[in-house]
Amino acid sequence: MNFASYNIQYGFGLDGRYDLARIAWSLEGADVIALQEVTRGFSRNGFADMAADIAALFPDYFWVYGPACDMHVEADEDGLQPVRGTRFQFGNMVLSRWPIVSTRTLLLPRSRTIGKINLQRGATEAVIAAPAGAIRVYCVHLDHVSADERIRQLQFLNAHINAFIQEGGTLTGAGEFDLPEPPLPEDYIIMGDFNMEPESPEYCALAGAGGGYYGRVARIGTPVDAFAALEAYSPESYSWMDPEDHGKRMHLDYCFVSCGLQSRLKSARIDTQSVGSDHFPVWVEIGDEGDAADAATSRV
Repeated sequence: MNFASYNIQYGFGLDGRYDLARIAWSLEGADVIALQEVTRGFSRNGFADMAADIAALFPDYFWVYGPACDMHVEADEDGLQPVRGTRFQFGNMVLSRWPIVSTRTLLLPRSRTIGKINLQRGATEAVIAAPAGAIRVYCVHLDHVSADERIRQLQFLNAHINAFIQEGGTLTGAGEFDLPEPPLPEDYIIMGDFNMEPESPEYCALAGAGGGYYGRVARIGTPVDAFAALEAYSPESYSWMDPEDHGKRMHLDYCFVSCGLQSRLKSARIDTQSVGSDHFPVWVEIGDEGDAADAATSRV
């Protein structure tokens, strides 16, 4: 299975051009796609319904949209009037070749700022009926200003991810609604724009602290950085570039997996040739359980 995560910056590329088609083209071949900064009713891109427009570019995929921020829209500063009832929404989108059997958006902790924008952020949870069995995917977008805020958001997110089985996801007792009981898979993938750099305090708050004699030890309940596990980081790895100064680059986008998926990781890469956003698509390939068994046998 090929997973891709992409912060698409409202549809605007490094050249400042709004173009969803080239974003879709750069994601060709992905089985599951996690998108951040997907908007509806945003004046900067003509009040576009990006979720619907992106879905139209992937007609064979199932999809869900999880807006964390939702506000009434007035005319913009140029007097452009949106359709009555238009709302500004800012959130995440997940697309999948296979049915998304349940979903919910977890609203991440935030604190009030003065003078610097701070939107409500979210993590969109999607339980996907993949061929090898159901799996959880979390599409995440963290605060971009405060490391302290990101740490609180990651602690909250990891607590809910680990409590998923106990909570029962989005619905239990579904028979009362004449619905099948949704699956409750243990394994999960967390993808998105974390707005943190490798080995930063917030990175360690999620992945655990490294260093010492044993380094970073895998633990149940602590996600594993797919790139680190595959030794796929390059010395100058980056997933974001400043549109005004291409020399300013940072690694901000990640894919973490549950411990049960670590042995099934096959490859990880960043497509720095894509120009559809100021971020770049992050790709991770995960094999089936047979691949993990074969790898274990080869090590014996």
